[in-house]
Amino acid sequence: MNKKQKKMLARIIISAALIVLFSMLPIDGYVEFVLFMVPYLVIGYDILKKAWKGILNRQVFDENFLMAVATIGAILLRDYKEGVAVMLFYQIGELFQSYAVGKSRRNISELMDIRPDYANVETDGKLEKVDPDEVAVGTIIVVQPGEKIPIDGIVTEGKTSLNTSALTGESLPREVAEGDEVISGCINMSGLIRIRTTKEFGESTVSKILELMENSSSLKSRSENFISKFAKYYTPAVCYGALALAFLPPLVRMIFMGLSPMWGDWIYRALTFLVISCPCALVISIPLGFFAGIGGASKAGVLVKGSNYLEALSQTKTVVFDKTGTMTEGVFEVNGVHHSKMADQKLLEYAALAESASSHPISKSLQKACQKPLDRTRVTDIEEIGGNGITAKVDGIPVAVGNAKLMERIGVTPMDCHHVGTVVHVAVNGEYEGHILISDRIKPHAKQAIENLKKAGVTRTVMLTGDRKRVADSVAAELGIDEVHSELLPADKVSRVEELLSKKGEKETLAFVGDGINDAPVLSRADIGIAMGAMGSDAAIEAADIVLMDDDPLKIATAIRISKRCLRIVYENIYFAIGIKLICLLLGALGIANMWMAIFADVGVMILAVLNAIRTLFVKNM
Repeated sequence: MNKKQKKMLARIIISAALIVLFSMLPIDGYVEFVLFMVPYLVIGYDILKKAWKGILNRQVFDENFLMAVATIGAILLRDYKEGVAVMLFYQIGELFQSYAVGKSRRNISELMDIRPDYANVETDGKLEKVDPDEVAVGTIIVVQPGEKIPIDGIVTEGKTSLNTSALTGESLPREVAEGDEVISGCINMSGLIRIRTTKEFGESTVSKILELMENSSSLKSRSENFISKFAKYYTPAVCYGALALAFLPPLVRMIFMGLSPMWGDWIYRALTFLVISCPCALVISIPLGFFAGIGGASKAGVLVKGSNYLEALSQTKTVVFDKTGTMTEGVFEVNGVHHSKMADQKLLEYAALAESASSHPISKSLQKACQKPLDRTRVTDIEEIGGNGITAKVDGIPVAVGNAKLMERIGVTPMDCHHVGTVVHVAVNGEYEGHILISDRIKPHAKQAIENLKKAGVTRTVMLTGDRKRVADSVAAELGIDEVHSELLPADKVSRVEELLSKKGEKETLAFVGDGINDAPVLSRADIGIAMGAMGSDAAIEAADIVLMDDDPLKIATAIRISKRCLRIVYENIYFAIGIKLICLLLGALGIANMWMAIFADVGVMILAVLNAIRTLFVKNM
């Protein structure tokens, strides 16, 4: 508990003790009024203050006003115990709510702990702690064991294990050494490392994630917007309803029936009606349920940009995947050179030099297979042709490296490959010189991820890829994916997604899962964009609605289950709170419900709804 909660608990205990004590004393009249006003003011002074401020600001109709009117009215009717008890139990409910919100914030607060306080910059052989905002791109920083990596960069010296659990939800450490990319927010566990920064702090991964989480509460779901509008009209309506209940029946009895008006009885019913009508359970528990759901998801390494996306995710029926980096590891290896007219190593050297300016995984695999340093000054006139490949001049000789479409584009006839894998054709000086076979490994959990998605209610799985049809069909068959479209350009992927969107049901959601680097247009176009393995990818965090902070495709089904559980709990609270309220309001209007039943209808329902809402925090075994 924080200081504010402890102070409230102390007020509750003091007030409860005074109520019990004064109830046991043989007192009445003015003395009873004065004594019971002590616990009433101890427990309720802040509610009265808020109600008065609301009246002054012309924002009268809220729960503070309802509580103030109901309790003051009970005291004026000399129901001192009930008036003070209503305020006491209301504050107990508020304490429960405060504790629940604090608990749901804890996971996000733990995530916020990834914010680094400083960066170590070495000056004249001494380490100087500076603000990460002041570190320029290209600066060498030192990260000692136990410290957070403050800014994204590349390790230039040393090797260590990194704790990435705050970002990914996984406890398994990641080994890094010289030349490896590292991202901010990870904790250095063992060795001292030096890092050359590649981004400013404001553009680093940790800053992007913190900004995402801080803004997540601003995007409200349809359920939250409904409750906000409902409360806006509901509260004034019940206030006028209580006023009518207090005055119309007595006047009817007195004028038209010639009976005693029984003002005290009907005013008591109206006050009971007010206490019952307080919409706390709905106004508090619904946003709390979504907030707790976002907090629980963050604990599992799933970052959700807003409760509207969490709600939409629960209706997912179609999931579309990019292949490379999503269902496969994106780790390409050269498995062979075929139909080469020159030495295999020479063909690999031409291909690696032509691709030396590219950061694409296939380019990196060619450079790695070359097994010798590449002199980039030998390469000129580099031109990348989207969805085809690269043309360049190596030592002044034209070289084309890419797929069959590129070969046809330059007037060269490629030879077919009978092996399954990505085929990179190479033409040198306008002549076909053979092709290089590159294979990508399927992720260990990819097949299980597809099975889990179908168990989670997904009815259609689709894979889109720019790879060859034979490779794509082989991967889809192995994983159990329902539909596959291959040999697509980036623009073709958007068209395919738009086609799938036009065929889905009105209340169904289509989610696209991509690696977040070159899939930004499709991530933005889908109902829900899910960035897969997005550690360090600005494009993912910017374009996606949901970010999975590791490469495990199992997290997609986990995210859907979290959203469905969250929505189920939210609707449980809506039906439960409205149902109990309506029953008790009817009983209150008929004079059957007394103030104690009103307390249960208000505070009891709120406590039960809040306790139910915080269940969304727990995502174990999902």
